Amino acid sequence: MAVVSAPHTATPDALLRQDPEMAEVILGETRRQADSLQLIAAENFTSPAVLAALGSPLANKYAEGYPGHRYHGGCELVDAAERIAIARAKALFGAGHANVQSHSGSSAVLAAYAALLRPGDTVLAMGLPYGGHLTHGAPVNFSGRWFDFVGYGVDAGTGLIDYPQVRALAREHRPKAVVCGSISYPRHIDYAAFRQIAEDVGAYLIADAAHPIGLVAGGAAPNPVPYADVVCATTHKVLRGPRGGMILCGEELAERVDRAVFPFTQGGAQMHTIAAKAVAFGEAAAPAFTVYAHQVVANARALAKALAAEGLRITTDGTDTHLITADPAPLGVDGRTARGRLAAAGVVLDTCALPYVEGRGLRLGTAAVTTQGMSEAEMARIALLFTSALRGGAETARRVRAEVRELVGRFPPYGKLS
Repeated sequence: MAVVSAPHTATPDALLRQDPEMAEVILGETRRQADSLQLIAAENFTSPAVLAALGSPLANKYAEGYPGHRYHGGCELVDAAERIAIARAKALFGAGHANVQSHSGSSAVLAAYAALLRPGDTVLAMGLPYGGHLTHGAPVNFSGRWFDFVGYGVDAGTGLIDYPQVRALAREHRPKAVVCGSISYPRHIDYAAFRQIAEDVGAYLIADAAHPIGLVAGGAAPNPVPYADVVCATTHKVLRGPRGGMILCGEELAERVDRAVFPFTQGGAQMHTIAAKAVAFGEAAAPAFTVYAHQVVANARALAKALAAEGLRITTDGTDTHLITADPAPLGVDGRTARGRLAAAGVVLDTCALPYVEGRGLRLGTAAVTTQGMSEAEMARIALLFTSALRGGAETARRVRAEVRELVGRFPPYGKLS
């Protein structure tokens, strides 16, 4: 379940000799990742094979266009790399078409909008106070400037998506597209219900599956591909690939999606990243990844239950996925203060908006610690360390920091560091 150990040194000898200043930064970050609890829901540890592809000479190749239709010569081998990535993505998710060139999840969403919408169109998406992403209509984002977004929310009592409200808003505003997806919704999304709502008003359905797509690959979450016109996703997070994005759709939209990525929103493809995506897709198709994905969910549920027992308020009373959102107010701290205390104790996570709660809450995930090989027993210990850091002062933080080092030292992500 854990990532295969990498070489003990985190930077090539050439970098150490040529640029020791930057080499020290990379070594320092490697130590930081190995020396603290990585609970950011959007992060994971890639395999050494993925890192090798990222650091390969494919980084040198300019390859504007698509396989067989490039604007530069010498693309025969990078064409092969991209074709492998496309074929693996299509097989992994059962999609008719895959575009693997998007540089990020946000650029994938931008391309999806470009393929299906025109400036000024109405779009229905989860409102930002309830877990919507910046690309779901934030005023500071291109989405909020170019399109007319209407936000749906969650039930005040349960924290679950209010599907009747979504349907009512769709019928009232007649959007050109409906977006389902969130950066902090810990439950499975009912894609069939969203499909019915979109069809009811003649809208496209766009699934922003950046967070759950890795669980989908491992059979631990429902697949949006059969329901959505376009699925946007990231290749990092639970999927455990390089930082980047991808778009899945049916063959009928393939040309529109491809043209929206290149040449409309992006230039040359990052071929080293595409090769690394292909490696990650291959790893995700192996039986071991299915075990991993289900363990990620089991760990998240165990951690949520243990944190609730220690006094935190867990939104939706639990999780179906890798992520947990929690209100630390019952322990007498707000989200930003909690994040600071946890950071001082070696526990790294994010804050997020919580529906119907003033101030910030906490968002955490179990993808990275599960990659390290931790299971439910470690989740129980993490919950105790977590809440001890929130309740205590500087001396408690030092004690918890030492215990965190001991814990992560037994589960090194890339082998023992020299």
